[in-house]
Amino acid sequence: MIEQISDTLTKITVDDREIFLIGTAHVSSDSVKEVEDFIQNEAPDRVCLELDPGRYKSMMEGASWENVNIQNIIKQGRGFFLLANLALSSFQRKMGQQTGVTPGEEMHIAANAAKAAGIPYSLCDRDIQVTLRRAWKKSSLWNKVKMLGVLVSAAFSNEKLSEEDIEALKERSALSGMMEELAKELPTAKKVLIDERDRYLATKIFEAKGSKIVAAIGAGHANGIAETIENLSEKKISTDLKDIETIPKSSKISKFLPWLIPALVVGLLVTGFINAGWSQGLKMFVYWFAVNGVLSGIGAIIALAHPLTIILSILLAPFTSLNPTIGVGIVVGVVETMVRKPRVKDFKSINDDILSIRGFYRNRVTHALIVFFLTSLGSTIGTFIAFPFLISLLG
Repeated sequence: MIEQISDTLTKITVDDREIFLIGTAHVSSDSVKEVEDFIQNEAPDRVCLELDPGRYKSMMEGASWENVNIQNIIKQGRGFFLLANLALSSFQRKMGQQTGVTPGEEMHIAANAAKAAGIPYSLCDRDIQVTLRRAWKKSSLWNKVKMLGVLVSAAFSNEKLSEEDIEALKERSALSGMMEELAKELPTAKKVLIDERDRYLATKIFEAKGSKIVAAIGAGHANGIAETIENLSEKKISTDLKDIETIPKSSKISKFLPWLIPALVVGLLVTGFINAGWSQGLKMFVYWFAVNGVLSGIGAIIALAHPLTIILSILLAPFTSLNPTIGVGIVVGVVETMVRKPRVKDFKSINDDILSIRGFYRNRVTHALIVFFLTSLGSTIGTFIAFPFLISLLG
């Protein structure tokens, strides 16, 4: 049975167990006090937190960048993913600055309150990396660009919140708010970003040991979690989470598709030389080289890349775009880290630098990611612009 005790407190009765959901806002001082008071006054058997082990460690110890190898990250094709994570971190920290409360502070207080009272606590959230990577895997190339666009625009926005905006933020967590924005832009990923996470949290809370459970969760999750717990208690759904705990493997079709466009481009160029003659074939090649290379170079210029990086992005993009295993962004991103090697101070200041566009460009770690992203984007746009024109030249 679900009972709405107040705007922020929901009670769920499951047989002889009581589960209390405290719907918090990660940017509200009221939420911090409410969580602490409830744990101290009610003395539950267990406290459940909307945190995963990685975020908990980062919250307690602070994020560490000293051991990050930016070159390896770019070489492994994880540059997009790291940039998305940094943009998300930037968004959350900005919200905290404008509201005066560090995002996630109520989770920190809840953990400390549980420790002080000798109450065991559980980290019930799915790893945020798994959530983002599942959404990433299930998104098309265009949707991946849109996802980064939403994150980066939020991270780089200098818009100040009004009092009304701040009050609205207090009705949901900063992370939940960002997830909801992503879901609006990417409806196909909504299941991963919102629904799966509600199910994961609800299952972990439902399985927590004790007759009286208190769960501190983002207010935006309260309804979904309450309904899921009720369905779990009635055995309408399973507690098995294996299907949403792993990164989906690429299908045979998805492995083949990245090779399709390059194969068609090569086919068009070869056909141009064989059927249309040397002159027309050369014209097609020069057009391909110019459009792909120039747009990648423009991306490098916008990224304020090193002159050597700009030249290489222009020269290499037409060739790397024909090989899905190594894009131009990977090559020139690594080159950028070599000609402008990240310094110790770049790693130490990264958490502050990601709060502004200037900081992103100034920091050599994040700057290399910008170079990686914009050159990749330029080459991709160039491919889609050049392809139909190559077909018309054969007509």
